[in-house]
Formats: sequence, structure tokens, C-alpha cells
Amino acid sequence: MTPGPGGSRPRLGYGTNGLADLRLDDALGLLADLGYDGVGLTLDHMHLDPLAPDLPARTARLARRLDALGLTVTVETGARYVLDPRRKHGPSLLDPDPDARATRAGLLRTALRIAEELGAHAVHCFSGAPPAGTPAPVAWQRLAAGLAPLLDTAATARVPLAVEPEPGHLLATLDDFHHLRTLLGAPDPAVLGLTLDLGHCHCLEPLTPADCLRAAAPWIHHVQIEDMRRGVHEHLPFGDGEIDFPPLLAALTELTAAGYPGLTVVELPRHSHAGPELARSSLSFLRSREVAPC
Repeated sequence: MTPGPGGSRPRLGYGTNGLADLRLDDALGLLADLGYDGVGLTLDHMHLDPLAPDLPARTARLARRLDALGLTVTVETGARYVLDPRRKHGPSLLDPDPDARATRAGLLRTALRIAEELGAHAVHCFSGAPPAGTPAPVAWQRLAAGLAPLLDTAATARVPLAVEPEPGHLLATLDDFHHLRTLLGAPDPAVLGLTLDLGHCHCLEPLTPADCLRAAAPWIHHVQIEDMRRGVHEHLPFGDGEIDFPPLLAALTELTAAGYPGLTVVELPRHSHAGPELARSSLSFLRSREVAPC
């Protein structure tokens, strides 16, 4: 990595899945006014619906808006019901129905096109939870087979796919990510890498979140941050969990100084009712605890 724009100060964003009660234009204006560097844009029915008509025109308008506000972006695909109004995060690439798996792959392909138009850092994605009764080898084969053709799309778009280890999913840990890389023949990190949620690291990884950052650095394209408790997958506002933030933010500063160009996005998807205030207080919390690089 070479040093990224803006020196070694981590570039902070806020996820639109935590601002679901705001129109997208209002959410972006809020984040720019507060002083955020960028936004984690979750494609959903209220924020750049990927299934609604006139997507190219709407994406082009959004690109102009982001540019005018000076915000960078990562595209996220974790909307709960964007594909199926009855199944949270369904269908996934693990679905037993090949047509359903193709629907998820289609969303990721659309997300890559959107990301290319927006100049995004990455497209976030996840494995999904294995359907009941699915043997692990079958689930891993489906995941690898679903992602493999998307790597060519990512390479053409020059936007990496960034897989997120998610508690309760097939791909839940950093070790699982490396297992996927092995199944796919160790693709270039510029094409397939990580979304690293630092709360998830605290929740279930054996390493501290700071050490997870250091261990995963070569593959990181997107970072999410919130507070959390060990063993409990609940995204919490800063100060409501157990994470020791000064060493974690020091590791983020190291990552940025080494050339990480992406965002660290506050991820509070169940707190939209207080989104504007939490966006303000989260930025204040993180900036007040930053550690100057050595």
C-alpha cells in the first residue's frame, strides 16, 4: 500500500442503513455538514433502490451529489428485504434454488456497476446463513460458485468485492474468509477482499479488533465500526459496549498511513430513530479518541 489521500487520519463515514428515516439527499447533506469524509451506501428501497426504474439516471444524479458534497462512498448490499419482502437477507448465494442464487448474484453485479459509476472504494457483500440441513461443503461450494463469475465483473469495473465475516453466517470469521480465498484459487486482493466489521471482531474473533486489523490489512477494502459486547451480536452506540477504542483507532491510523484508501463507516442499522443525533455523537466520539501516528 502507498499512503492514501488525506494523510494518516482515518476517513470516517456513516452507514445509510442507520439513517433509514431520512431521504438519501437529506442524509448525505447531514453527513457532509457534520464533517464526515464519506458514506456507506446500502442499496435499499428508500436509498437508491437497485430494482426501481431509471437506475442509471438516478445513479448519475447521486454521483454528482456526492461530488458536490465532497463525500466518498462504499456500496453496501446488506439491506434486509431488498430482494424478498418475507425473508431477511434472502435469497443468498447459499440458497438451494439456483434461480434464487442467481437473483443475489444479479444484485451484486448491479452493485458493482453502481459502484463503478460512483467511484466507490468497494462493494460490500456477505455469504448468508446456511439453509437448514445444508452440509457445510455444499454451502461452501455454492458460495464459491456464486462469487467466481463476479470476480471478472469486479476486475472490469476496477471495484473490489469486499466480503464481510458476519456472526451466524457461513463465512463468520477471518479464518472462513481465507478458506473462501483458497476455494477460489487465491484471487488477487484487488478483486476479492474484506469488509472488516470491528464490532464483529470483538464479538467472536480470538484476536483483539486492533490485531484483527493488522492481521487482515492486505485484504481490507472496507471497515465498519460500532461498539459491541463479547459473544453478543448487537451493534451498539459508542460507549454502550466493551471495546477499548484508543488502541483500535491507533491501529486504524496505522492502516491508513500504510495506504488504506477506504472508509471506516459507523454501522448502527437498528438506530435510525436517532440517526441524526447518533451521526453527530459518533463522529465526535471517534475524532476525540484518535491517536496521532508515531
